Amino acid sequence: MSGSVASLPDESTEQKIRLLLVDDIPETRENLRKLLFFESDIEVIGAATNGEEGVQMAVEMQPDIVLMDINMPGMDGITASENITQQVPFTQIIMMSVQGEADYLRRSMLAGAREFLIKPFSSDELVSSIRRVYQLGASRRQAMPAMSQTVAGAVPVVEARVQTAGNVVSVFSSKGGVGCSTIVVNLAIALQQNAAVKVAVVDTSLQFGDIGVLLNLYARTTIADLATHADELDDELITDVFIPHSSGVKALLAPPRPEVADTVTPSLIADILERLQTMFDIIIVDTGSVIDDVVLNVLDVSDKIIVVTTPEIPAIKDAKLFFEVTEALEYERERIMFVLNKADKRINIRAEDIEANIKYPIEAQLPLDERSVTTAVNQGVPYVLGDKSSLLTQATIQLATHLAQSLQSDSE
Repeated sequence: MSGSVASLPDESTEQKIRLLLVDDIPETRENLRKLLFFESDIEVIGAATNGEEGVQMAVEMQPDIVLMDINMPGMDGITASENITQQVPFTQIIMMSVQGEADYLRRSMLAGAREFLIKPFSSDELVSSIRRVYQLGASRRQAMPAMSQTVAGAVPVVEARVQTAGNVVSVFSSKGGVGCSTIVVNLAIALQQNAAVKVAVVDTSLQFGDIGVLLNLYARTTIADLATHADELDDELITDVFIPHSSGVKALLAPPRPEVADTVTPSLIADILERLQTMFDIIIVDTGSVIDDVVLNVLDVSDKIIVVTTPEIPAIKDAKLFFEVTEALEYERERIMFVLNKADKRINIRAEDIEANIKYPIEAQLPLDERSVTTAVNQGVPYVLGDKSSLLTQATIQLATHLAQSLQSDSE
């Protein structure tokens, strides 16, 4: 087999991020080695010259990260990534390309890549990307059962996932404007009041989060206030940053300005959610509609992912694309709950039509009620606190009950 292969790490290097390079250009492979040479926590364990060799080396060496070029003769990076994701599921892939078109990014994510680097990139961009993706894959590596294949006969060490009381529920749509944030606040309050559980709401739509507006809460503190204390998080500090709502729900709001969003890292959000599981029964997370590091990190740790669509062709199309991503990322189908919002019998797109097109069952339908929703949004008073007899409120309470029962069933 061609390509240079470094020796397997000994006991003194077990904690290093083990990285495999896959690029058909010798100069690029050498430059990448040089960029990473002085990083004490990263070890380049091999360099493959094409996609076929990259797959073979990944299976044999089981690296933590594969740095993959997208355009190579023979088997390209997309196909190689698909094979590696299937055969070595705990290995994380970072795709490299000189082209940054959306289609390349989408195809890379569908193939299992966790990040996309556009050449040329700096040493800082490369190293931070590697460390970030390694952290994103930490929970998956810990939960991965012992592999039948081992490196050089060594028995892999698998850490048991820490069991915590609280459940993380993320609400996501790949199409903006379908009502995810409205669902988050009303679902959280319905759970708090009807399921008698302790509920937190976390706004991870970091640039333009609306949870504070929907709950009419003044953002005196936000998730950005935890960024400067990332290494010293504790229950007391997190409690001080949460803002209580009159319903009993507590909210961790998005940063006050878009430029502050960069201070909140994916790893910080993961740490916050892990700690919140010891403080609350259910944590409802509102996400952005773009699949980035933050969203992927939230989805990875979610016990349930509520995917929202509306009876409109663009929203249905985007939902279908997202389900392709979940399959590429090997998310279990039972973790996903498909919800149809703004359901309207006057529209000729029925729930059955959407299910037939996407091949996913719709578990709940929230009826269209523009007047109630608009009034609630403008007044900052969630609609479940208003007319209890409305069809929308009743449907939301039913969704909350179904979600609570599903979480309980999964834990048994």
